[in-house]
Amino acid sequence: MSNRINPTQNITKEKTLAKAVDVAYEALQDVAHTSSVGDHAGVVQEGDRVVTHAFTCLLPGYTGWFWTVTLSRVPHGRTPKVDEVSLLPGPDALLAPDWVPWAERVRPGDVSGTDRLPYQPDDANLQANDDPDLDEGFEATGVDADHIAEFEMGLGRPRVLSDQGRTAAFKRWYEGDGGPKNQATRAAKANCSTCGYLMHMGGSARQLFGVCANEWSAFDGQVVSLDHGCGAHSETDVTPQGKVWDQTDPVLDDMDIIED
Repeated sequence: MSNRINPTQNITKEKTLAKAVDVAYEALQDVAHTSSVGDHAGVVQEGDRVVTHAFTCLLPGYTGWFWTVTLSRVPHGRTPKVDEVSLLPGPDALLAPDWVPWAERVRPGDVSGTDRLPYQPDDANLQANDDPDLDEGFEATGVDADHIAEFEMGLGRPRVLSDQGRTAAFKRWYEGDGGPKNQATRAAKANCSTCGYLMHMGGSARQLFGVCANEWSAFDGQVVSLDHGCGAHSETDVTPQGKVWDQTDPVLDDMDIIED
């Protein structure tokens, strides 16, 4: 709920409290230095016999804020009583954004290999690992092959990638350095799909991606798309370089000296 205040100069129906500007200003002296309190900006009718007075705040960095003093009176009473003194933002005040829990604002680049992430039971990228029909393929069940294989192996992970999580991963990989849109692919003579160092992935991912197993490649151990490429392709060779000069026989053959 917003705690902004929007004071008005119009006198409310609670005229007794609305006119008690001096009482409100005096109450501010206990919490704020005189130099930080500006002109009276108006009042806000909070309820029956309850009015808040607002004074412009002159503190550096608090443009658009108001010092506020809430006054009230008892039924049929004429003497204002101070209920609360505070500093509140006005309609144009700059406020910090709403607090977002760390688990929601953390980004992949913020996490190191030793950081521990909080458990998210409602992660849209994951789904419960219910036992699929092992007798039918992906096309019939919509269940990825790696999902099925884990039950055959008895691994039984609690959750696996959902369609949303799988699609997001594929999109991220394809648009990243391991995809086709980079200088390495443009300079390559052939794609990864024809490279002997490509290790195919399981499930539906094998239709688009593999893992590079060439230690001489800059992409060794990384996921690469089948239409990716680099200069370390298994069937790529460099053009043989000719000799800069022809080597002539030595004027003095060391072997002849040794034999003599």
